[in-house]
Amino acid sequence: MVSTPEILTVVTRPTAAVDRLLDWITPQHPIAFVRDGDGLVGIGELLRLEFRGADRFTAAATAWSELARAAVVHDSVKRPGTGLVALGSFAFADSSDSASVLIVPRIVVGSRDGIQWVTTITTAETSGQPGATGGLPEGAHEPAGDPVHINFAPGQMSAKNFTATVTAALRKIASGAAAKIVIARDQTAELPAEADLRLPITALASRYPDTFTFAVDGLIGSSPETLVRVQNGAVSARVLAGSAARGNDRISDGRAANTLMKSPKDQKEHALALASVMDALAPLSSELHAASEPFALQLPNLWHLATDIEGQLSQRSSGLDLIGILHPTAAVAGTPTPDAIRLIDELEGFDRGRYAGPVGWVDANGNGEWAVALRCAQVAGARITAYAGAGIVAGSDAKKELAETELKFRPIVEAFS
Repeated sequence: MVSTPEILTVVTRPTAAVDRLLDWITPQHPIAFVRDGDGLVGIGELLRLEFRGADRFTAAATAWSELARAAVVHDSVKRPGTGLVALGSFAFADSSDSASVLIVPRIVVGSRDGIQWVTTITTAETSGQPGATGGLPEGAHEPAGDPVHINFAPGQMSAKNFTATVTAALRKIASGAAAKIVIARDQTAELPAEADLRLPITALASRYPDTFTFAVDGLIGSSPETLVRVQNGAVSARVLAGSAARGNDRISDGRAANTLMKSPKDQKEHALALASVMDALAPLSSELHAASEPFALQLPNLWHLATDIEGQLSQRSSGLDLIGILHPTAAVAGTPTPDAIRLIDELEGFDRGRYAGPVGWVDANGNGEWAVALRCAQVAGARITAYAGAGIVAGSDAKKELAETELKFRPIVEAFS
């Protein structure tokens, strides 16, 4: 982990200069976490904290607590997401070569419930630089460049290898090694030099407004799944597991949703994912509620079985504390989780990086919103890698699971086409 500066000075002021948040993201290094027009956008990187290994979550929580405690904050807005804020993205696996990061932007533009604000964050070394006086920087709001058109190709896990891996996972499940194993695959492409990433990000936000559209350290996507949200002691989450393709017309679409709701295979998969989140949150919550039955969540390309969870924390815990407890859920790993993780490492044979890890933000008071990094791709230099996965349980069909991953690739593929 990199060393932190001794003191950060933070100033948050209301503003009326923000119309659309995503108008303020930068072309090559976007920082954003938005949903339905609200959220946070970062301009510039002031501080970067990196973490690796099995203790990455506890190390991040400790480093953030120390940084927040030392900061000098002047916040006239006083809402979740104002004051000192970091946006973060964490690796899926303990053994991943990908760093988990917390990024403190130089400037944060925020919007929530009709209130907009600008936060400037400085160190002693940066306090006299342009943009450190508390307003939006001149020239940050630039016209978008050329559209990005790329073609994705199979990565380390081809379609043929995926179906074979699903078959192998089914044998493991039949042997009693696990009840559910999530198998992922990847697709890769080359990005043009100086590709403007603002257009694909805004396309994702426009097409999937009810999801979390994010851009953190090159990880770009739109996730429908809330890992956890913490706001002034209230905790909530949205669990997704079980899915079906949308129909071609109103009748077939309704039939697809109804079939999903009645599917024993999908209901079982969803129940396992829900139980893993409820079991993790229960010791930390004085109240915890979830509906007895999931509902069908409608996205432009998929139906998902979904359950919302709400509760009150019984002890002071930050969003960073909770993501370390919750990750990985059964929705992205399997059940029992330790066995599923071991089998994923054995069967997949490639590093997921930050795919299916937590992505979101945290403020100095421990408030935050964290999604599961789904429907996403990692940009690393000129290379972009997209990921998609499927939950395998007894009764899964390898060809159908492959078709499900193709649907899950679609948001990224279409955003870059």
